[in-house]
Parts: sequence; C-alpha cells; structure tokens
Amino acid sequence: MMKELMAALAAAALLLAVPVPAYGAETPVPEISAQAAAVMEADSGRMVYERNADEPMLIASTTKIMTALIVLERCDPDEEVTVDPAWTGIEGSSMYLYPGQTLTVRDLLYGLMLASGNDAAVALACITAGSVEAFAALMNERAQALGCVNTHFANANGLDDPEHHASARDLATITREAVKNEAFRQIVSTTVKSVAGNTFTNHNRLLRACEGVFGVKTGYTMAAGRTLVTACERDGLTFICVTLNDPDDWQDHMALYDWAYGLYTRDDVLAGVTWSVPVIGGVTETVPVAAAEGLSVFHRDQDAITVEYTLAPFVYADVRAGAPAGQAAAYIDGVEAGRAELVYVRDVPQAPAEEPTFWERVRDLVG
Repeated sequence: MMKELMAALAAAALLLAVPVPAYGAETPVPEISAQAAAVMEADSGRMVYERNADEPMLIASTTKIMTALIVLERCDPDEEVTVDPAWTGIEGSSMYLYPGQTLTVRDLLYGLMLASGNDAAVALACITAGSVEAFAALMNERAQALGCVNTHFANANGLDDPEHHASARDLATITREAVKNEAFRQIVSTTVKSVAGNTFTNHNRLLRACEGVFGVKTGYTMAAGRTLVTACERDGLTFICVTLNDPDDWQDHMALYDWAYGLYTRDDVLAGVTWSVPVIGGVTETVPVAAAEGLSVFHRDQDAITVEYTLAPFVYADVRAGAPAGQAAAYIDGVEAGRAELVYVRDVPQAPAEEPTFWERVRDLVG
C-alpha cells in the first residue's frame, strides 16, 4: 500500500476533464467594421479574436496608453511641475496648458487620458525624459521589452508620422501591462475630472454604455480613422479589445465583449479532488489532502486543462487539519491560470507508544 501511495505522489500532473457547454454554435463571431482588431485575455495574454492583428497601422491617441505607462513607471504622480512655454499650443486636442501654470504629474495624466491632451503628452514626455525624442526612445525600449514586434513610436501623443505605428496585438499587449498599474486604472476609469479649473469628461463612451468596461483610450485622426482600446471585467474575467480604423467602434467593442464572454465558463478544477500523504508515527497511515478554497478557472471547451501539484513525500505526526500541505496550479494550454494552497483535511495524532516487552526491559537495564 505504501508503494502505491508513493507512486501516486510522484505524479507531476493530473489531467482533468471539465464538462462545459458546446462551443461556437450559439455564439457566432460578430461582424465588425474594423480594419484590424484584437481581443486578448488580460490575465494570460491569450488571443481570443484577431483580424489583421499584426499589421502595423496608425494608432492616433491610443499612443497615450504607452505614454501614461512610461510616466507612471518613472515619475512621482504627486510631483509638482511648472508648465514650460514649449509645452503649450500643441496641434490637436488639448488640456489648455499655459506657461507658468503649476500642476502635478497626476493632473497632467488626467488631461492626457480624459481630454486626450496633446499638450499634456509633450509636457509629460519632457518632464520624464527631457525631450519628446528621448521619451519616444523610452517608449520603443518598453515596447520591445514587452515583446511588441510591429510597433514603433515617434512621439508621445499619436499625431500622424510615417515612423509612428503599432499593431492591434501589440496595443493589446501594451494595455495588458498598463492595466496592472492601479494608478493607471484609476485614471482611465474616471468619467469626469476637474483639473486647475477645467472639467474634463472622458471620451470613452463605453464607460457608461457597456457592462464592466473600465478604460482605456480613444483616438482619431483623418489618416488613422477611429481607434479604440478598451478593457472590460465581468465576474473576475478581464478582456482587452483593440480596434483600428473602425467607423463603428462602440458597437463593435460591445459585440466582441458579449461574444467573448459567451465562450467561457468557470469551473472549480479541484472540486472533489483529494490526495493522500503517508504519516509517520500517527494513529493512521495516511492523511487526506485537499484544496483550502478550491481553484476556479475560466476556460473554453477546447482548452487543455492540467493541474500540477506539489506535496511532501510524507509527514510526521502530530498532523493538524488546515495546516499547509503543498500547492496546486492549474494550466490552460500550458499557461498558468490559477494557484491554490493544499491543506491537510483532518487531525492525525501521534500513535501511543507501545509497552516494552519483558526482554526489552531487561536489555535496556543491562544495556
């Protein structure tokens, strides 16, 4: 029996067959108007939908997602700055900076992401790196570090430039990183903000029109068309949606989110699953082990779900119920989707010591 238990404990992974609803028949892919698009799982980075997702394109003010990310990674949001004349009067949308004005970096970030201020972008670039050109170099370094291969930044605001472009997949990747930053999420989810006497209303209509949307950035130039990046969370599952050159972007994002969420179901992959660990010196030979709080993951029916677990080969009595016993991790198509602590299910006290025989007592006395 001990050999059987040890063999079971040596197994590295357990394949779980999880029953889910049929995929695809009830949720056809929506028709959209975008030239390029991507829908990505925020947690795993897996693509759910793509159309021309690797085509480098003009991205207009969705550029400012990377601008905000770089600033938040390198600057103190509460630092006060004085507006330089060179940062004012920038072409396009504006937060109306004027020379000598005193603002915080955070104020400028709100002007950047809500009012889409091109002047705010120039100000933040110069504050962070000394010049727009130096800041663009930082943006390109960060994009490369994130694995973006079809992106090149020439400025911080997204004004049209033949050397300024990104793909839908790369924009989703950049946004996936940005929404991990709590300050970024707070800014892009704000609908109305007053800064230095001006009131800015977030251009992202989906904050009010689509369940779960909490950001991120709109954009438009005549050459780029309408560009839109949003993020949406429902019941703990987050998607990022990118559309480029899309005349019907609001409706397309809502349709893509409803479709994407319809593909997924949530299951506890450790429900009813237990293991056993041998006990040395206990009143029983083994103690059962189970997940402390379960391990729920979102998945589609074609996903390959595996669970890898780590347990000690044995435990000494006295064992207490609820004490840590190991860990289990769920993987979907090889990407970690969740982790859970494993605990001992019940107490296993030490076994009482046996009374020595007459000859054992004699041996101990003459010993």
